[in-house]
Amino acid sequence: MLFLHKPFVMKKDRESFALRIFLYLCRLKTISDYNLLMKNFGIIGVAGYIAPRHLKAIKDTDNRLVVSLDKSETVGIMDSFFPDCSFYTEYERFDRYVEKIKGTSDGLDYVSVCTPNYLHDSHIRFGLRVGADVICEKPLVLNTWNIDALEAMQNQTGKKVYNILQLRLHPVIKAWKERIDKGDRQKVYDVDLTYITSRGKWYYTSWKGHTEKSGGVATNIGVHFYDMLSWIFGSVQENVVHISTHDRVAGFLRFERARVRYFLSINADTLPPEVLAAGKKTYRKVVCEGEEIEFSDGFTELHTDSYKQILSGNGFGLNDARSCIEIVSKIRNATPIGLVGDYHPLAKLTMVKHPFKI
Repeated sequence: MLFLHKPFVMKKDRESFALRIFLYLCRLKTISDYNLLMKNFGIIGVAGYIAPRHLKAIKDTDNRLVVSLDKSETVGIMDSFFPDCSFYTEYERFDRYVEKIKGTSDGLDYVSVCTPNYLHDSHIRFGLRVGADVICEKPLVLNTWNIDALEAMQNQTGKKVYNILQLRLHPVIKAWKERIDKGDRQKVYDVDLTYITSRGKWYYTSWKGHTEKSGGVATNIGVHFYDMLSWIFGSVQENVVHISTHDRVAGFLRFERARVRYFLSINADTLPPEVLAAGKKTYRKVVCEGEEIEFSDGFTELHTDSYKQILSGNGFGLNDARSCIEIVSKIRNATPIGLVGDYHPLAKLTMVKHPFKI
């Protein structure tokens, strides 16, 4: 605490006083020493898989988690980040508490949404209604008309909605985009995207296995890749789906500057033999004009980097997310044409039945 005594600020010492104030401010370790500059956060879905990255990002940016909500009580991880955070398992009590602290020093500046995909729209609306900016995990919503409605509400409330599109902040992806931007503007690149991430039977029992809740395989595991591709190669000109089942989706996307064949799967049996032999469960490969774009590393701090961008006023908003949501929405509602035209080689793999549907 800096005590200011009248003799200390005599006229002849004013410059010295100003210097001392400046030096005192410089000694503060973080902006958290200023409660007025610290932002108050709430999290909806704090027990979820992705929530720890948000907890870390809030802490690493020297901000404060005031209140959180989840129907699950398995939230011991908060002890490592914000042990003093209020926690609720009932939405009604959470809502009442958030209203109670509105306008106080605990009032929320941001609401982070880490819930299942189909709940994002509702929980974003909650954040806007209580006068907070909102940070939402991907996919932002399931359909483009949800974005239109949120845009109207954003304009009404004067608050902002941000989406975590962290691949745009990955150093390798940024370098790739820069190289494309500096290249021949007339060139259309050939790209193959393969992403296989194994999931067990639990997947089909959870909300993830229900297309109306998750959006299907393309939305669940592919939306960030589609965002990356549209960010680099421009708007979508053509969207063709070759196969789409409970465990995989394959198709063709024509962007302004790229032709993309993709294959996404949650079935371990679709992993390449060498990957299975190595005991690995995930396989990701992006090839552009015969060159592999390797970006397996560098993900650790991307959520924190995303928060830093948002807190500085440079986050990705509703319209940034529009292209990838439009892509996954069209994939979900398309009628697969089968193995016709330019399809991904892995699309030929043998189909399997749904484990719970015989």
